Amino acid sequence: MLREETVFGPIHSRRLGTSLGINLLPEKGKFCNFDCIYCECGWNRDGLNDRQLPSAEKVRTDLENMLLRLQKDNVKPDSITFSGDGEPTLNPEFPQIIDDTLALRDKYAASAKVSVLSNATRVHVAEVFEALRKVDNPIMKIDAPTNALVSKINNPAAGYDVTRVIDALKQFNGDFILQWCLLRSPDFDSSSPEVVNPMLDIIRMLHPREVMAYTIDRPTPAHNLSKITPEEMRRLLQPLIDEGFVVQIKG
Repeated sequence: MLREETVFGPIHSRRLGTSLGINLLPEKGKFCNFDCIYCECGWNRDGLNDRQLPSAEKVRTDLENMLLRLQKDNVKPDSITFSGDGEPTLNPEFPQIIDDTLALRDKYAASAKVSVLSNATRVHVAEVFEALRKVDNPIMKIDAPTNALVSKINNPAAGYDVTRVIDALKQFNGDFILQWCLLRSPDFDSSSPEVVNPMLDIIRMLHPREVMAYTIDRPTPAHNLSKITPEEMRRLLQPLIDEGFVVQIKG
């Protein structure tokens, strides 16, 4: 499900409400340093037709035009969301684009939150972190507590280390949202104690202001994947809820 526009929607998001999307990756391709088995955009190898990243100028122009149209139609988005066909922080103009987006939000859609869905692989880069600190909702992904399981679920580019990601996320001092996709395959089960217990410990260590736990909802490139029900997720995360963590669960 590749986005063929730089600015798209608004769409209904399970987690963010009425969401106006921004795709900082190619309009007709996929560009990511993960290759997740559950990605609704498909495998990286299937998205090689376009490698052109949109410039900050194009994003600014397209977003302003869209916000003017929505204002005319009296449509008020809940979120302006950086998602798209891959990892948004890979766009080299990401910091400038964030500044432009915040200015346009303030001008045309003051009630909207600016959200970034990221796999957290570039939080250790100073200018990326500073840009993420400016947005309302930096939503950072950790799907597994070990490099071995991350390899099975996310297929990261060479050099990924979950410990480095955790250390980088500590810079937020808890002022971020952690997202965790739980699912099953013939090779692993996100609901097993060997996954859940260390994940809960990671969450306790980072103490994000919110945890978004969710499962697969759309067709996936890998076969034989199955959902984990909201009831199961609530049971698994109940210790965090009991400890006062804000936990959002979406089936």
